Amino acid sequence: MHIKGPKEFPYGYTAITTMDDKVQNTLMNFGILRMKEGDTFENSDCLERAYLLVSGKVKLEYEGECCEIERENCFDFEPWVLHVSNNVSVKITALAESEWCLQSTDNEKTFPSKLYTPEECASENRGHGTMREASTRIVRTVFDYSNAPYSNLVVGEVIGFPGKWSSYPPHNHPQPEIYFYKFNPENGYGFAELDEDVIKTHNNSTVLITKCETHPQTTAPGYAMWYLWIIRHLDGNPYITPYFIPEHRWVTDSANEKIMWPPEK
Repeated sequence: MHIKGPKEFPYGYTAITTMDDKVQNTLMNFGILRMKEGDTFENSDCLERAYLLVSGKVKLEYEGECCEIERENCFDFEPWVLHVSNNVSVKITALAESEWCLQSTDNEKTFPSKLYTPEECASENRGHGTMREASTRIVRTVFDYSNAPYSNLVVGEVIGFPGKWSSYPPHNHPQPEIYFYKFNPENGYGFAELDEDVIKTHNNSTVLITKCETHPQTTAPGYAMWYLWIIRHLDGNPYITPYFIPEHRWVTDSANEKIMWPPEK
């Protein structure tokens, strides 16, 4: 399912999908929080929650901690992400215009709150050296099963370069996933594959991947594409690695580039 968002979200929290949606069944709440300077937002839901700062400057208060964090934009700067368990009270005060991605789900486990810093969410050039750089992209994994096995979520970001592919080769996994997009410039666009269907993505679009579809992405020339990715572990079946479609796996081996067309001179 493709949800084309507004050119600009209103101030406050806008829900995009919820845990009780039985049609899409992402098993997650996901939405966008926009704040103007001076706005406050407080939350203490009985849910596991992750707050990812897309852009802005805020004061963050949780479990006796108080700090100021800032992110100029999501393309050039790594994220700040606050991850908390059930009933932890979180207060956000906007010190400038700010935008957040909020995601939450049920989780009976409790765990220490953690504020992931930009240094811990470092950019990785994935795909570099293969496919003649056709699928080189930036990947920032905030937390997954390897560093947060107590979580029911996986959170990260991808930046697709102009005219290139990401989330490639085609892969799938049974765990539901959400993609949320930003483009630079904002009038840019891309395309998302969902098995045999292809949908056009725009700034503030959301794609829900809930039926084990393959989901590679491509970006229009001239435009950079950022997207948040959130995966919900299934009970007894956490997301660890995806299943890559066998017929396309050969492209990940740089030794096979000699069979690509046109031949290199």
